[in-house]
Amino acid sequence: MSATGLSASANRRTLFLFGGLVLLVGLIAWPSLAGRLHYAKVRAELRAIRDAAKVAELSSVGKMFTTLARLIGPTVVNVTAKRRVLTIADEIAVLRGQAPTGATGERVGSGLIIESDGVIATNYHVVARSDEIDVTLSDGRRFVAELVGADAATDLAVLRIDAQDLPTATWGNSDTVEVGEMVWALGNPFGLDRTLTYGIVSAVGRRGVVESPYQEFLQTDASINPGNSGGPLVDVHGRVMGITTAIVGKAYSGIGFAIPSNTARQVCEAILASGHVDRGYVGMALRSLEPDAAVAAGAVVVAVEPKSPADLAGIEAGDVIVRFDGEDVTDPAELVLMLTRAPVGDAVVFNVIREGEQREVTIRVGRRPRDR
Repeated sequence: MSATGLSASANRRTLFLFGGLVLLVGLIAWPSLAGRLHYAKVRAELRAIRDAAKVAELSSVGKMFTTLARLIGPTVVNVTAKRRVLTIADEIAVLRGQAPTGATGERVGSGLIIESDGVIATNYHVVARSDEIDVTLSDGRRFVAELVGADAATDLAVLRIDAQDLPTATWGNSDTVEVGEMVWALGNPFGLDRTLTYGIVSAVGRRGVVESPYQEFLQTDASINPGNSGGPLVDVHGRVMGITTAIVGKAYSGIGFAIPSNTARQVCEAILASGHVDRGYVGMALRSLEPDAAVAAGAVVVAVEPKSPADLAGIEAGDVIVRFDGEDVTDPAELVLMLTRAPVGDAVVFNVIREGEQREVTIRVGRRPRDR
């Protein structure tokens, strides 16, 4: 073989080896190159997200919170209830015709302006048994409030101050609230003026939280603390869905309760109209069904008060009430709520099972005595 042929062969081997080396290096380097290409794509996507339109969109979500605070804030007031605490020395002084010098105890809560001429809704437990009630508006003005009326059964009270053209809250329809909806609570926890907290609706129709049979609540994980009582729980549109009223235990633990807005609105309107709340009454004692009962849900009549609306309509002990005015009855607590919300004087139909047969009984709803 000539020298030229040997040189050409050597060149081919060199090129082959060089090509193989390049391929090997490429195979080794490809994952790193692929990673760089991937992150280059990610960086490009991030740049796209950060363009003006996206920034505006994300900002609008954040601004929703501040807009709600501006919308609700002026309608929320600070309520301070004062009560003179008399000591034995003060009582002796009064007997001697002298002025008592006892200390004054205070309870601090929140309230909600519901009418522009100074009408305010709050919790009854905030203002109960107080000698003076002070209200501070969002603009700093302070007023001595008059207690228009209260309803201890639902823990609601209505106040009035001498003011006009005030910003008012908008009632929402609490019957439409669903578990998981976003809500905001605004009030004065621990006296910290107009504090806004955020959460969701954790449960609806929660009963058994307090001893009163007339109360059911919206449950929320929005932070509620002492001082929030009487403030609003609002939805994403700023509509009042509840009045915050209670927590589990003595300190916030992620579970708070609000009186549904439909209940609060109805009670406040009744207090403004007459100073008190009339509740439906038919005169029955009820208990739950036995586990082996023939029907799945309902309320058993244990006793009927003589000459009561139920007695006059023919309801008997042992009857099982399964429907009230077209609505299914699941248990005695639900029936009590239905009865207390029924307009006094209305004729309502009870579906009753007696001796295995279902029948309809029409009862005219009476007025519950005030001491019940």
